[in-house]
Amino acid sequence: MKLFPHAHATHPDWRVALSLALAQLDGLRGQERHALEPTLGWVYLTDHYAGHADEILARLQDYLPGTSWVGAVGVGVMGSGVEYFDEPGLSLMLGDVPRDRFAVFSGVQPLPAGFEAHTAQVHADGNTPDMGELLAELADRTRSGYLFGGLAAARTRTVHIADRVLEGGLSGVAFDTSVQLMSRVTQGCQPVGPARRITGVDRNVIATLDGEPALDCLLRDLQLDPDEPRKALPRLQATLVGLSDADTPAIARPGQFGADTLVRHLIGIDPHERGIAVAEQPSLGMQLAFCARHAEAARRDLVRICTEIREEIEPEHLPQEARPLSPPSPATDASAVTSATAARAIVGAIYVSCAGRGGPHFGAPSAELQLVRHALGDVPLVGFFAGGEIAHHHLYGYTGVLTVFTSA
Repeated sequence: MKLFPHAHATHPDWRVALSLALAQLDGLRGQERHALEPTLGWVYLTDHYAGHADEILARLQDYLPGTSWVGAVGVGVMGSGVEYFDEPGLSLMLGDVPRDRFAVFSGVQPLPAGFEAHTAQVHADGNTPDMGELLAELADRTRSGYLFGGLAAARTRTVHIADRVLEGGLSGVAFDTSVQLMSRVTQGCQPVGPARRITGVDRNVIATLDGEPALDCLLRDLQLDPDEPRKALPRLQATLVGLSDADTPAIARPGQFGADTLVRHLIGIDPHERGIAVAEQPSLGMQLAFCARHAEAARRDLVRICTEIREEIEPEHLPQEARPLSPPSPATDASAVTSATAARAIVGAIYVSCAGRGGPHFGAPSAELQLVRHALGDVPLVGFFAGGEIAHHHLYGYTGVLTVFTSA
């Protein structure tokens, strides 16, 4: 595969923004090093354009007849080094993936019989019931068990795209084993205490951790007065919980969650029974660590995954000072969903970040994407700010999911 042409634009009128982006694509498609005959396109729109999604898709289909399109609406979209957050914007990318090596799917267009999916990119409506079960079922239908993507996010019309504009359910594109890609999760929260085992739970109410009342553990980790829990309400409202499977390292390195940790909201406390309620239904034996959003920790982890990806793909081109001091451990590596272990170059990338991240969280406009560009290199990239991030068979929060396509 050649370098994926990509473009992005902003304008109050979607027609002008799309025309600007298509002009950029025309310029790149005239260059030999870019894909000249694209087969698959990605389109991401901010919710300012959500009401015109059908018209935008129709225009794209007229622009490149026969090309498949997938994408979603977000509260923000991104291009290489640029974020359009809470403003009109769109981002496009074209790939020359062989037509028999991918398959677009949705609730009205199931995967074709005989197509052997190795992994899949997923866009979904977060209001769909039983989303966790749907993701697990789809992951089971892939050879790797690995999904990547995110939930569409909008204050207007929540849609996702798979050769048509869809509302509800999920859609995406599956790839076979010949499509070389690598995907990793970057966490955005930092533990404020140790990981403990859940030893007492009833649905979403956790009674005990390591045999102790869960509320007592929470107050101790936050260094709050256990006799006055209600006075600590502002601090409690800023506290989240990180949940990990019983046999998965919850804290991969000091002060850093592993890639498989799911961050969920703390939604209540019970001063009488000394329990806590979380926005999840964990099971006995799972690990739990209290945590909080932490911009500097998120920054470090984002740089780490970008650097590790570049080191694995093209170590000879990575400056010595940017190389990891040690190889990633299996416990923290959420990559390698392709059968190949290395490739020559990145031809395109997709980044899905939590709507609670982006420039506002990292301190400046486009700060998150500038970090990605600096650490990963100036590669073609599109993506969006989502209502939840998808990786493995999990639905994450406050994370970023970075996926790169590589050449042979």
